[in-house]
Amino acid sequence: MILYPAIDLKDGACVRLVRGEMGDATVFNQDPADQARQFAEQGFAWIHVVDLNGAISGKPVNGEAVEAILAATGLPVQLGGGIRSMAIIEHWLERGVARVVLGTVALKDPALVREACKRFPGRVAVGVDARAGFVAVEGWAETSVVRALDLALKFEDCGAAAIIFTDINRDGAMGGLNVESTADLAFALTTPVIASGGVSSLDDLVALKAEAEAGIAGAICGRALYDGRIDPKAALRIMAGGE
Repeated sequence: MILYPAIDLKDGACVRLVRGEMGDATVFNQDPADQARQFAEQGFAWIHVVDLNGAISGKPVNGEAVEAILAATGLPVQLGGGIRSMAIIEHWLERGVARVVLGTVALKDPALVREACKRFPGRVAVGVDARAGFVAVEGWAETSVVRALDLALKFEDCGAAAIIFTDINRDGAMGGLNVESTADLAFALTTPVIASGGVSSLDDLVALKAEAEAGIAGAICGRALYDGRIDPKAALRIMAGGE
């Protein structure tokens, strides 16, 4: 099971939000490339990057910061936020992003997502971000009437690398991961699920690891790594199957 440390970009800096509120941002590092190097040194195998401004505007905004992250380490980067056309998908994959995450377009233009999965096997993940069970898009500013499972099921047969499931009400709030909902979603799908939102302790990772057979392939962790609640070495050991 892979643990993805998160770098969320706002105005060129590495920040963490609470429940996706752009006005509630804590800056943890003004240099995202430096943060990427720190994660590499700590032993992580991937980096999860989100262009927060891009998610709101619908187009890439923090492109320079993303490219700096790509140049900083040899780690594969998973990137989301403002990726809503085939041209932008191609741009980032050609620039060295290992996997793009498509969220808003998964709801609004599922045909684009299916075509991207077909053209770039293994390099497209679908972001399913839910508030009280319903999918939220446009940087979480808009909540739909579509349930998370119903959206995820649309991409079961198109070759998506993963479904990234975020419980928005848990994200950045340090209230714990919604293991039950994540496991229920994973059990209903054949596509691997990556958990996101609310990882606050090693106990969360232990509980998630116990549900691996449901189809959970990893977890994204942000604030708990930045504020020291989770020790990287201990977390990676748990995810690898150790104690």
